[in-house]
Amino acid sequence: MAKVYPNVAVPSLALPAAAAAVAGDEEPVTLTVWRKSLLFNCRGFTVFDASGNLVYRVDSYASDSRAEVVLMDAAGRPVLTVRRKKRAIGLVGGDQWLVFPGEDTRAPPLYAVKRRGAVIVGGSGGNKSMAHVAACGGAVGGGRYEVEGSYARRCCVVYDERRRAVAEVRPKEAMVGTDVFRMVVRPAAAGMDVSLAMAVVLALDEMFGKPSLLRNWSS
Repeated sequence: MAKVYPNVAVPSLALPAAAAAVAGDEEPVTLTVWRKSLLFNCRGFTVFDASGNLVYRVDSYASDSRAEVVLMDAAGRPVLTVRRKKRAIGLVGGDQWLVFPGEDTRAPPLYAVKRRGAVIVGGSGGNKSMAHVAACGGAVGGGRYEVEGSYARRCCVVYDERRRAVAEVRPKEAMVGTDVFRMVVRPAAAGMDVSLAMAVVLALDEMFGKPSLLRNWSS
């Protein structure tokens, strides 16, 4: 069976800082994402780097009814919070998932991830436009991104405004199902950092993943 458990976490390891260190590098960052929490009676995600070290966690207790999920680093420090904002009755457009810094949902959001109202298919085997990512007032120098492909198959790409692939979700080579997959991020491409890419994955999982990570996203 393929190894998905991490090595012992290095206390000083914090991927957001590491990601910033490689932001000027052309080498992509490759992570293994496991759709499972390492804590008992929790649902969530566990993310490892190429060496097998724990770098991100999402732990949501089954009894938790909050309409948000917190992305944490290996030490449990909050990095970003993804919160669903339901469309108001009578307004045009669908729900959106707002990305906040840390766990402060009172601060201006950094990004908004919105599910496309219709699936666009370009011919047989063409790409699907699944979601749109746009910078909000809290983001400095942020841009717009389009997500195409199939999250259900763990095969999708995030494109920037110049149609450069800045992040990808890929199936893992080993036969481990869809709960373990790879995420490849190119931080130098267009300001897409690793934390934002992981937040987009969390939003996609709420849009297209089954079962839902949280029981209640009702706010």
